[in-house]
Amino acid sequence: MSEFITTLSQFPRLFIGLAFVFAAVIGSFINVVIYRVPVMLKREWQQECEAYLEEYQSDAFKLLHQKKLLKPIDNLPPKFNLIVPGSTCPKCKSAIKPWHNLPIIGWLLLGGKCADCKQPISPRYPLFELLAAVLVATLAWHFGPTWQFALSAVLTFALIALAGIDLDEMLLPDQITLPFLWLGLAANYFGLFVPLTDAVIGAIAGYLSLWSVFWLFKLVTGKEGMGYGDFKLMALFGAWLGWQMLPLIILLSSAVGAIIGLSMMLFKGMQRNNPIPFGPYIVIAGWIALLWGHDIVSWYLRGL
Repeated sequence: MSEFITTLSQFPRLFIGLAFVFAAVIGSFINVVIYRVPVMLKREWQQECEAYLEEYQSDAFKLLHQKKLLKPIDNLPPKFNLIVPGSTCPKCKSAIKPWHNLPIIGWLLLGGKCADCKQPISPRYPLFELLAAVLVATLAWHFGPTWQFALSAVLTFALIALAGIDLDEMLLPDQITLPFLWLGLAANYFGLFVPLTDAVIGAIAGYLSLWSVFWLFKLVTGKEGMGYGDFKLMALFGAWLGWQMLPLIILLSSAVGAIIGLSMMLFKGMQRNNPIPFGPYIVIAGWIALLWGHDIVSWYLRGL
């Protein structure tokens, strides 16, 4: 293994190319996660609601069952997870052949259409694959073949999935956020990114920073300005990057959110009261801080 890593160190272009291809393949799986995790969560919530009705309102629950008023929330197969069933066309439900499922290339070969029904396939699939490939290739260029690269690549895959789910569902699942918060603390137990003390304080401060803003906004306006998933996402970045990066992440995410929000209002006619997921902006800011946070802070301090 050490010889292989040494070889990769000697040929950085080869390493970056391998990282690009590998990440594109994982990007294909990220598309599956973005689509299927919310469905799995909704089914779990429905089962919990039905269990509650059965326990506390058994007569009403039995009546609903007898009249067949309790229906599934989707038309998907009963067994539905990240592996089963296989990928199908969302329109005609025909199985997607393995060579058509090749990252980026498969979509191009099909001309962006289903091989059977010829209905358009959303370009978001190859775009997410390309995004994963470019970001991880950038990590390979920045970190080289190190543990920092391996862990930051895994983190990047999770962040892309979180951003995609939040864009679709206004949801940041704990099933992804919390394990990666703990992974950040575990990585910094060995001091791979920041000292463990900074990571622990960062996780606490990251959560409390947006939690405080949430309650201040709610007390002033009576409305909820963000979700609890945003607090946990900030805690995640605090665990990975330390408390020192939190002000930068908050400033960058606010700036990115303001720019994109104003652009959508100007060019898409979006109303001011329309909810906007804040998670993707935190993801963008946090990923920038992961690579260039210290350089940005140093540049800013030199300018004071």
